[in-house]
Amino acid sequence: MNQFLSTIKKFFTIAELRKKILFTAAIFAFYRLLAHIPVPGIDTAQLNTLFSQNQLLGLLDLFSGGTLANFSIIALGLSPYINASIIMQLLGMIIPKFEELQKEGESGRAIINQYTRLITVPLGVVQGVGIYALLRSQGLIVSQSLPGLIAMILTMIGGTMLTMWLGEQLTEHGIGNGISMLIFAGIVSRLPVSLAQTAATSQSDQFSNLLVFGVLGIVVVAGIVMVTQAVRKVPISYAKRVRGSKTYGGQSTHLPLRINQAGVIPIIFAVSLVLLPSFLGRFLESAGSNTLNAIGRFLSTNFNPQSLTYNITYFLLVLGFTYFYTAIVFDPEKIADDFKKHGGFIPGIRPGKPTAEYLNYILNRITLAGALFLGTIAILPSVAQSMTDITSLTLGGTSILIVVSVILETSKQLEALLVMRNYDGFLS
Repeated sequence: MNQFLSTIKKFFTIAELRKKILFTAAIFAFYRLLAHIPVPGIDTAQLNTLFSQNQLLGLLDLFSGGTLANFSIIALGLSPYINASIIMQLLGMIIPKFEELQKEGESGRAIINQYTRLITVPLGVVQGVGIYALLRSQGLIVSQSLPGLIAMILTMIGGTMLTMWLGEQLTEHGIGNGISMLIFAGIVSRLPVSLAQTAATSQSDQFSNLLVFGVLGIVVVAGIVMVTQAVRKVPISYAKRVRGSKTYGGQSTHLPLRINQAGVIPIIFAVSLVLLPSFLGRFLESAGSNTLNAIGRFLSTNFNPQSLTYNITYFLLVLGFTYFYTAIVFDPEKIADDFKKHGGFIPGIRPGKPTAEYLNYILNRITLAGALFLGTIAILPSVAQSMTDITSLTLGGTSILIVVSVILETSKQLEALLVMRNYDGFLS
């Protein structure tokens, strides 16, 4: 405890860290303030009742940090931006121009981010219209005029762009990845509400189920920490080089390959896509055509969070995005070239292409283990809810994974800043 308090004290005694922490806290406070500013023209009382009775909507509200149940000006959240990011990364694998931009470093990423912002706007319009249609079918829209529709959609798009900007500012001037931090803030802010609803609706005979749910949650957190921290150490040796009277190299080290290279991104991407069929289904159910109504009922039934189709699709999406994002963030050929330039090699493996193939072989094997674990964690809450009949506790493995991963990544960044500060003080 004393060590923890001394570490916290160090954070606030260093001016740079103190500034980052206070900036992050200010962004969180502003973000939560926005979450309680409702869009005009919505019957919020009936909307809260609808969200409390529907598990899918409750899950969406959890990820939005309560912005959907309140239908605040940031009700769309970061969903359009995340979907736009998925589209841009897919284009990077298909279109050579975007692939070149991804390899250009900081300047290329800046251009890709600009394209992502532009794609976010039409995606926000589509999702805004879908939410409007859903609320209208439930009789929750007070004003159904065309100007009211336009004003509501523009407000939601503006809220999304503002949230996106807050995330970028948080990444640049605060602590951690801004987008992940905002999602983290939304999930954590809804956790007390979710626990209170569970406690209020649970009966005495469900105490054992709650206990099982709690133990399972602890096991999930421990597993997430273990897999997130686990690495495969690839031995690296450097050849000796003699320049004049000095000898360079000759030391041995290792290349740490994380089992989960993609972090929390696959889960965020998978959630954004797996929920789309349910939204589309609810939109089609309110259409005038019998065929569209039938399609809507099929999608709503088969992509319910408790359905087998939903969980299988969710599991496969997590697997696919884990491999996809790992291929983007880790380039074996570039790593092999860097080793070759600096005289490094893997013992028993020739430099160059054989090294890249060996790294790719190892990465595929450990990524499979990480992807299977993430997929299992993603669908485990649905299985647990089916076993315990506790449906009011919507906090699932996905939410826990995001929270734990963000905490671990942020703590590593803070630790790195502390180490860098200590080195600066030693060298000065």
